[in-house]
Amino acid sequence: MTEQHSAIEVDGLGVRFRLGRRGRRSFKDLFAGKKRRNRPGEFWALRDVSFRVRQGEAIGVVGRNGQGKSTLLKLVAGVLLADEGQVRVHGGVAPLIELTGGFVGDLTVRENVRLTAGLHGMGRAEVSARYDDIIDFAELEKFQDTPYKHLSNGMKVRLAFSVVSQLEEPILLVDEVLAVGDKAFRDKCYQRIDELLAEGRTLFFVSHNEKDLRRFCTRGLYLNKGGLVLDASIGEVLDSYNADNP
Repeated sequence: MTEQHSAIEVDGLGVRFRLGRRGRRSFKDLFAGKKRRNRPGEFWALRDVSFRVRQGEAIGVVGRNGQGKSTLLKLVAGVLLADEGQVRVHGGVAPLIELTGGFVGDLTVRENVRLTAGLHGMGRAEVSARYDDIIDFAELEKFQDTPYKHLSNGMKVRLAFSVVSQLEEPILLVDEVLAVGDKAFRDKCYQRIDELLAEGRTLFFVSHNEKDLRRFCTRGLYLNKGGLVLDASIGEVLDSYNADNP
């Protein structure tokens, strides 16, 4: 596979955490550039993981809790740094991860839309052009001047999904966000993701929901104990995962 046709390239990826108060290496360690040996009280969340994701492909990542799925997603998003190997991402990412992060409680809905969209890279003119669509999707027309902290949890999630799903980045990173909200909102999310995939976006999707995985994904990655057990069609991956976890 040539680089120009790849959206994500992962080679020999490994990330190590410390048990206790400090889960990752300090900045001092990083600047020193030292490769430490594994010590007691440390564990590898991911080790020797390699795969490619083609542009326009929809990939589902499965595995039990604590097996490295969300860690892998954060490495692709650039939130975490790897201890071994590398991740190359060709194009910007729209991260549907920990959706309500970055919003400010004392700011209004209107102010938070402009702030959060700007933090994700939207210019002022683009935010203005998309503002009404964001508010309409989130169904918050009557709450535009309400402080964010006074919204219900469901409203907060709707607003966050609406902002991020308006980004025009070619790679969509999704981590279990479709498990929240009522059925009507989930249906809107499904329709929006269908639209993004029809536009040729790349989907990297972490979920425990087999129905969602089969709906959106054609290929799957099965992680276990920080390693890549299987890279195959989503059906084969889910069958293998279910056989190991009856």
